[in-house]
Parts: sequence; structure tokens; C-alpha cells
Amino acid sequence: MPAWDELKSHQNHLIRKSLEGSVFAAPITADPITALTDETSELLALPDGYVDLGFMSDDGAQFASEVESSDVTSWGAVEPTRRDITQDVTTLQGFFQETNRMTIALYTNVDAASMTPDAQSGELVVEKPDRPATRHYRILTIGVDLADAGEIYVARFLPRASVSDKDDQAFQSGDDPLGWPVTLTAYKDAALGTSERYYFGGPGWAALLADMGFETAP
Repeated sequence: MPAWDELKSHQNHLIRKSLEGSVFAAPITADPITALTDETSELLALPDGYVDLGFMSDDGAQFASEVESSDVTSWGAVEPTRRDITQDVTTLQGFFQETNRMTIALYTNVDAASMTPDAQSGELVVEKPDRPATRHYRILTIGVDLADAGEIYVARFLPRASVSDKDDQAFQSGDDPLGWPVTLTAYKDAALGTSERYYFGGPGWAALLADMGFETAP
């Protein structure tokens, strides 16, 4: 019989954090993300149109999943005998601290391409639409961690997402800056056949594949 120390496999170097990161937004017409890194495990350049939304609050990028199911109960059984998932919706919430073209567009639900500052004064005027349209974006969130062999990237790509909610905005002189807090909901992209993709990569990730239980090339 093995002792507990021989049976367990606890590896603290496999505990990940997002020490920093960014959320990138692009028009739905932009190319989707098909790979995050190249054959050397280094980051690839993003397709045209992807814009870094900039600094966020300390809460970072908050992902949530709303899962609902339908249960079948049976005579004599004390737990459901069948469960079918009927809904699994991913949302991304972020408090974006930078005021830029894309954060304004997301919060106001106005097409970023239509926002043009005055040629003389530089003033920008954005009007709330009378009948808001549902605008879809491609959203990529990358979290960066560090390991002995280098950076580790954990990313989540929403190929078709729209702003489904936004939090209050405060004009005040306290500790919190003027922000653009929005919630994005992911939807299935018909061409890609999914509403979300996860990407894991980087030199630090490649060096840990065997420790994480993945088979590696001989």
C-alpha cells in the first residue's frame, strides 16, 4: 500500500495567476483569432482591427458563466436520474479606466467608425441612439503569468460578443477614475461554430506540458 506522500501529486509550480493582461476588441468584420503563438511559443501579432482597451480596475477581466439545466426525477431515486444542460452563457465584465475611441463606443453603443472629432476644435459629440442597435465585436482577453521558462499566456476569445449591460458612471474626484464599465455576452459565431475559445501558450507553458499531464513529442 502506498503512503500518502507517494500517492499524492501536488505541484505548486502549476498554480497560475494573471499578473497582468489586456482585453482587445475588434469589429465583427475583423479576422478571428486562430492561434495565439507561433512555432517558437512566442506571441503572434493580432489581426488588423484589434484594439487594446487599456488599463482596467484591479478586478481585471471578470468572466462568469450562467448554467441552467433540466432534471429528470424518477420514482425511488433520491437524486436526478438525468440532467440536460439547457443554457450555458459566458459573460465578461470589465471596468475600463482609459477613455479612448473603443471604450467610448462600447459604453455608448455607437459605431466607433462613426465617431469623428471636430476638425477645428477636436471636440467629439456622441449622441445616444433612439433605437439602440445590437453591435457585435470580437473580444480577446489575454492573461499573462510568469514561470521559470518564461511567460505563460491564458486567453479566452469571444468571436461574437455584444454589450449586454453597463454599470453606473461617476463624475467625481475620489480614488476611482472616470470609467467605462461594461458587461459583454458571448454568442455562437456561425462560421466558427463556437461562442468561446480558450488558448494556452507561451514558452513557460510549453516547458510545463509534461508536468501538467500532456503527452509531448519524443
